[in-house]
Amino acid sequence: MKVAVVHNSAREGVICQFRKPSPERYGKRTIRRVAKSLRTEGHTVALLEGDKSLLTELERFMPPDPVTGAPTGLVLNLAYGIQGESRYTHVPAMLELAGIPYTGSAPLGHAVALDKAVAKTLMIGAGVPTPRYAMMERRDPLDPELRFPLVVKPRHESTSYGLELVHTGEQLRAAVDGVVARFEQAALVEEYIEGREVCVGVLGNELLEVLPTVELSFCDRALRLVTYGDKYHRRPDEPEKLCPAPLTPRLAQWVKQLACATFRACQARDYGRVDIRIDRSGHPYVLELNSMASLGAGGSFVGAAEAAGYSFERLVNRIVEIASERYFGSRHRNAGSPALPAEAHASSHAAGVAG
Repeated sequence: MKVAVVHNSAREGVICQFRKPSPERYGKRTIRRVAKSLRTEGHTVALLEGDKSLLTELERFMPPDPVTGAPTGLVLNLAYGIQGESRYTHVPAMLELAGIPYTGSAPLGHAVALDKAVAKTLMIGAGVPTPRYAMMERRDPLDPELRFPLVVKPRHESTSYGLELVHTGEQLRAAVDGVVARFEQAALVEEYIEGREVCVGVLGNELLEVLPTVELSFCDRALRLVTYGDKYHRRPDEPEKLCPAPLTPRLAQWVKQLACATFRACQARDYGRVDIRIDRSGHPYVLELNSMASLGAGGSFVGAAEAAGYSFERLVNRIVEIASERYFGSRHRNAGSPALPAEAHASSHAAGVAG
């Protein structure tokens, strides 16, 4: 099958450079590794920029079937977007317009994941526990029901950009003003859950496979939150990733159920990662969904998949298979390519949640 790996490595492929540029992009090494994994499975691969040139390049690489007009390939979407709000939605929306199948969430799911207030509303509606919160801009009064310490972060960002832990009203005001000034958006202010932090990777759609839970162990570190520096490996005291997380069977099952409920409530597709805090009494609270879980070698999602028995190559191709099954109803493979190995490990780690 033809697979176009769409990503963003440049910022110039737009008509105008306007509003906030996306701070995220995949590294060249990961992009090359993904492409190699697809070629190993027998796919024909192109690397394309997720910018204004994309539709022309896709039409050249995977033109429609000359008889039926049906798609002749699929996009593995690794594009975080170039600029503006809801940037994760931009490439999926272009692909929807063009009639090109693609991996990952639809524009709705990505928009929800990048809007923390909407995501929390949907979680609460689905009965998923999440820390109490309020939206704040400059000069907004603090919600009297919120209790310090509080976590402050931008409403529409990911990867812990702009995250701060505050203990006083003065610190809160400075943090909110900083978010508004730097990110040009409101701040989400939520109660800090003292305790442990875990993340749960999810694969699938109608049936969900839950990967082994990863705990981010802070040991004796004073700041027990995952920061931007942690996620980009820029802190010497980056938390250790423990997989599978040392949880009791009851708690392990609880966080897996919450991950599935969050994945569905937030309209995610194919794969994602759910971040959860566990308080000192053992009660989990969902922080957010990442609809673009990183395929980087040091990421929690890849580490959890490896613990479940997936090689990196198998994980990349499994994501393509899941999307193909969603579009075409069965696994879409090149003629003559080797049979896919049985996922014997899936039953032991799958939540088995039906759609």
